[in-house]
Parts: sequence; C-alpha cells; structure tokens
Amino acid sequence: RILTRGRGERQRGRDRPRTPAGPPFTPAWACKRKKAPNTRYPAAPSARQSQCRPRPQPAASAAKEAPSTMSVISRIKDIEDEMAKTQKNKATSAHLGMLKAKLAKLRREILDPTGGGGGGGKGGDGFDVNKVGDARVGFVGFPSVGKSTLLTKLTGTFSEAASYEFTTLTCIPGIVRYRGARLQFLDLPGIIEGAKDGKGRGRQVISTARTCDLIIVVLDCLKPLTHKRIIEHELEGFGIRLNKKPPNITFKRKDKGGISFSSTVKEPKVDLEAAKAVCAEYRIHNADILMNEDYDVDELVDVIEGSRVYIPAVYAVNKIDQITLEELNVMDRLPHYCPVCAFHEWNLDGLVEMVWDYLDLVRVYTKPKGRLPDFNEPVVLHGGRCSVEDFCNKIHKNFIKQFKYAMVWGQSTKHRPQRVGKDHVLMDEDIVQIVKKI
Repeated sequence: RILTRGRGERQRGRDRPRTPAGPPFTPAWACKRKKAPNTRYPAAPSARQSQCRPRPQPAASAAKEAPSTMSVISRIKDIEDEMAKTQKNKATSAHLGMLKAKLAKLRREILDPTGGGGGGGKGGDGFDVNKVGDARVGFVGFPSVGKSTLLTKLTGTFSEAASYEFTTLTCIPGIVRYRGARLQFLDLPGIIEGAKDGKGRGRQVISTARTCDLIIVVLDCLKPLTHKRIIEHELEGFGIRLNKKPPNITFKRKDKGGISFSSTVKEPKVDLEAAKAVCAEYRIHNADILMNEDYDVDELVDVIEGSRVYIPAVYAVNKIDQITLEELNVMDRLPHYCPVCAFHEWNLDGLVEMVWDYLDLVRVYTKPKGRLPDFNEPVVLHGGRCSVEDFCNKIHKNFIKQFKYAMVWGQSTKHRPQRVGKDHVLMDEDIVQIVKKI
C-alpha cells in the first residue's frame, strides 16, 4: 500500500501534527513506592551531610537562654508585690516560704550571674585593698554624711571631703592603734537605694563590706531612721546580717527518707509544710531539719543558702550639732547607736571604745623562757577563736606541730602559772609561754 500511494497522499501524511509520545510503559513488579519520612525516629545524617551542615553558635544560643538582669529584677519586683498582697497566717506560711526561697535564688542570680552557689555575696568584685592589722572596720552610708571626715579625724589619713556628693570614688584605708591592736578603717564610697541591684558602685562597696569584721553605718542626724532602713535592706540583699547571730538550725541532706522536720518549740513559726515548700524550691527532697529555737522562714532560707555573713554593726549618728539636747538624749538610749560630730570631734573616743567592745578582741602577750613578757606587741585574737591552738596558728601555721604544752598566767587559769594543752581558752591580757617538743 505504501508503494501504491501517490505523491499527494504522502505529502498530506507529512503535514499532519504529530502526537507527543507518552511515558514508557513500566510493569507493576518494577514499581517502587516512596517511603514516608519517619518523623518519630529520624535517621542519622550521613558523613557528607554532617560535613556540610553549618556549625551551631553556642554564644548566641546562650545569650538567648540566659535571662537578662532587667528581667530578673522585674521578676523580683513581681514576687515582692505578691508577698505584700499575701496575708500572713498558718494557711499561707508554705506559700510565703516558697516565694522567699524564689526571691533568694533570683537575688543570687543578680549577684553571681555565672551560676555560682551561695546567696548574695560571691558576685561583685570589691576594691583592691590589702587587709592589714588585727581587724577591719568599714564606713558604710549615704553620700555626704561625713564618712571621709570621720576617717581623717580618727586615723590622720587624708580623705577628700567637699560640699558635693560622691566626693570619695574609691576605698581609702587608715590605721588606728588602740590598746596595742592595729585597727584598719576603710572609707568606702557612698551607696544609694538599689545598690544591691547594681546601681552606682554599690556592689563594689557592699562586696568590700563583706570582708570587714565590723561595719560602722554612718547616718545623718536629721533623718537617721530613713537611712538606716534603706541601708539595712541593701546589705541584707547582699547576704549581710547586721547584729545577728547565725541561727541554731541543723540542716543535713540525705539520700532517701523525705523531709524530716522537728523543733524543740511547741508551736514553731515554721511547720512541716513550709519546710517542704522551701526545700522543693531548691530541689531538695531528702533532708533532716532540726530547729533548736523558734525561727522564721527567712532563717531557714539563710541556712540552706549557706553564704550569709553575720557582722556586728555600730550606727554612728553624725552632725549632732544640728539637733537639740532632748533629741540627743532620746537617740542615746537606742541600741547600737553612738552620736558623734566629726567636724567638732565630739565623742570620737566613745566611738572607738564602742568599736573595740563590739569587735570582742583578745590580747595575748608572749613570754620567752627566762625573760619578761613583751607588753608592747600583743598577739590579737578574735573572741570566738582564742584557744592556745589559735594562738599558735596566729604566730605560724607549722608552730602547732612542735607544740608540747603551754604555761599560762592570767584570768583564764586557777594557778599562776598553769600548765595547759592546746584546747585551753585564753582571755584578754593573758601571758603565754610555749614549750616545744625536743
């Protein structure tokens, strides 16, 4: 038929449009279904894919996860507002305890952003001042209350004083020799409200104040109670407790058994539910708690935090030449108060005497064998650490290894002299002679 077709028929066959060819035929046994991606257990990437994958940025992710200081401060304010609205009774004691524990943890984050343990005190770098002498005393107060004038009058060290605020911008030390002991006084810059949250140089000031053996809070006589309340609040936020003793609470963690709470008081302020709420905030589920006295939830939080410092304090009310005699008599009856006037040098001796009593220092004189005692340079010990072993360690740390016994003259003995061991507690102005091993 092809051969018999004519030329016109063949031409018409060329002009027809060609239909596109369809897909090639594939048998059913050769078809492969595509597997759905496994979202529950995804496959591990290959070596080539892992090489091409971009590396994670740890700094950026850490910056996103770490809460900013402002957010922590806002959370602290929210908790304080909630505590102010909550009524204080037995039913709300557990809730208030949980809020106080949260507050202590958030304040710790502000003071130590790196995540170190302890509440209120490890964060913040103080001033670089070497500790010299037998005790350290720091002046803390608002600007322009007379701290620099007090240091100049007491120690003779010049500290600039002017009529404007924030005259002192760094820590200025001075030495006072009193009853044979060398007392180091520190003139610290003035603090303002909100210093514990990082305002001004308050964190540096309070960090240096933590290293002091005694704090002199310098107040203005025209508004002493207002300044006193604010300064105490700032120091407590940094873990400093003024004129308080460590609470007699035994807290011991254990592996199992839950929270065991007991108290020697019949109706304590803290019950088992409040103790469990505080411990749960710290993720402590097994512990033994024994309260030997009646304490509040704040003391329990302080014991769990474990980084509080308890420092004696004297409130020096300056510029008493601006008040009347009746107001001065009322102020003199208040505990821990000492009215002074740095400009006219009124009652500065009384302030130093009060500082000496609050420091509770013990002077011990040494007596070499066959010689008279040395009354010019006593060995000064603190009241709670004044045994013969502490006396030897104050002289040299290896001195106790050669210790045999000691001969003591003074108020701490019944006989003069008396042979004692290393656990004997010394009293003020005792005379000690150490006998070493041969």
